[in-house]
Amino acid sequence: MLQKPGLYIAGVESKGRGVFTSLEILPGEVIEICPVILIPDDEIEVLDQTTLYEYYFLWPEEDFGACLAMGLGSIYNHSSAPNAMVTYNLGEASMTIKCWREVRVGDEITIDYQGGVQSAPRLWFENEE
Repeated sequence: MLQKPGLYIAGVESKGRGVFTSLEILPGEVIEICPVILIPDDEIEVLDQTTLYEYYFLWPEEDFGACLAMGLGSIYNHSSAPNAMVTYNLGEASMTIKCWREVRVGDEITIDYQGGVQSAPRLWFENEE
């Protein structure tokens, strides 16, 4: 696991908690490499009935439909205009969070839960707003 210095968790109105930085992060810099716990396809339906429903990611590999990210990975909030992006490292069972746009001191670090797909269905929490 690798984590950029200066990351911290703070409250975010209407979102719960989020990941912030006390140091500037420039585009292309790795923010965090998070090991993941892989979840088999046949366990996702059960996972959807738990609190973890709001914290898992879909995993792009056969046999495993989802994963839970360790470190701060499952705390990053969604934005349709994120300042960071996620890449999946299948062979290493990890996710890399990398800076996409400059992140200034005190900024929340956000990712796009839908990978930039404009035609993706609304996320469950967007329907509540």
